[in-house]
Amino acid sequence: MSLSQVWERSSTAPVLSSAHARCFSSLFFLDYPLLLRPLSSRCISVYWAALVFSTDGKMALPKIVSVAALVLLVAAVGGVEVTRLRPCDFPAIYNFGDSNSDTGGISAAFEPIRAPYGENFFRKPAGRDCDGRLIVDFIAEHLRLPYLSAYLNSLGTSYRHGANFATGGSTIRRQNETIFEYGISPFSLDMQAVQFDQFKARTADLYNEATADRSKLPEPQEFSKALYTLDIGQNDLSVGFRKLSNDQLRAAMPDIVEKFASAVQNLYQQGARSFWVHNTGPIGCLPVATMYIRNPPPGFLDQFGCIKGQNEMAMEFNRQLKDRVRKLRAELPHAALIYVDVYTAKYGLISDTKNQGFTDPIKICCGHHENDVNVWCGQRGVFNGTEVYGASCATPSTYISWDGVHYSEAANHWVANRILNGSLSDPPVPVTHACYQHAAL
Repeated sequence: MSLSQVWERSSTAPVLSSAHARCFSSLFFLDYPLLLRPLSSRCISVYWAALVFSTDGKMALPKIVSVAALVLLVAAVGGVEVTRLRPCDFPAIYNFGDSNSDTGGISAAFEPIRAPYGENFFRKPAGRDCDGRLIVDFIAEHLRLPYLSAYLNSLGTSYRHGANFATGGSTIRRQNETIFEYGISPFSLDMQAVQFDQFKARTADLYNEATADRSKLPEPQEFSKALYTLDIGQNDLSVGFRKLSNDQLRAAMPDIVEKFASAVQNLYQQGARSFWVHNTGPIGCLPVATMYIRNPPPGFLDQFGCIKGQNEMAMEFNRQLKDRVRKLRAELPHAALIYVDVYTAKYGLISDTKNQGFTDPIKICCGHHENDVNVWCGQRGVFNGTEVYGASCATPSTYISWDGVHYSEAANHWVANRILNGSLSDPPVPVTHACYQHAAL
């Protein structure tokens, strides 16, 4: 049961709409991250009214909530201040990452992603490991910008409002293996940064040519005004789980995080100023991580069926990443660096699927998975002597996992709605205000 439901069903609760009850429950139950959440004016008014009287004029709250709640209210209202600042006018987005934000890079470089990928929204494959849109697509929509074209996609592309350097299977650190072994992309984060350098230099050259079609090129002066988004690190962990012991992976994390920082520093040197940095999600909750596990020992899985050890590694990586981002703020004095806790958003969905309208988070929408026979999404295989096709389920919007590794569009949308408002950011800044430096907030 969610916290809002607990409060709504309480015998001492005032008569409020469900939306208002959710506003109040986040304060009363100290729902994380309460003090970092930019509150709407409606929530502020609800908090204030609920602290004083119910609709019939009687005291509405338990006596225990009094001065403490007022103190918390004052602290929480501070999160609204940023919305009084003028929204940033981002002319473009430049994205770096892996398949969680790849909009066609790996399809352009290697074999194209096939149907039924993309068909739930784009009505055709669209270079995304999803049935529709990714979080980066919702960021673009939120900023009223077009969807990003992949840097590696050479035909029919426009880079007027940014470019996407992410590729499926990318890592922060270079890996000594090919994509044909375990799906690891050769375009690690440092290579993506180099590609950006080339892209920026080539843009300047073309822009100065009289015969160039500038309508599909970014304006050179706008690179410093763009939003730079990064969503990468999950594959570094997956490689670690495959090749390293837990102690070895922990020992490797500082180097992984330092290479991430080096890429940010390189972008900064190229003029980037506004950074929106996603941490990595609960990798131990991916169905592909759990589907082959039989008779796990006690404590191996959590109450939601996720591998605890893998999620603990993800949280340790995120802790170190957050610490490094904070240090980067001091090292890059003109940068605005926003660290976004995607892990909390995704795990929050996984731990509350039924209340959020989703099915079992371990179930996979696309593909044929039965009795240890797995025909992956869009592929064909043989099951009991019969050829089967890895088709989409009938209701993708009710699934968290699209293909066992990647989230569905519905899940991506749910997560985007929880992170773009700044409620899970450090500092608590919405994406529309990500150009403001920490000291200015």
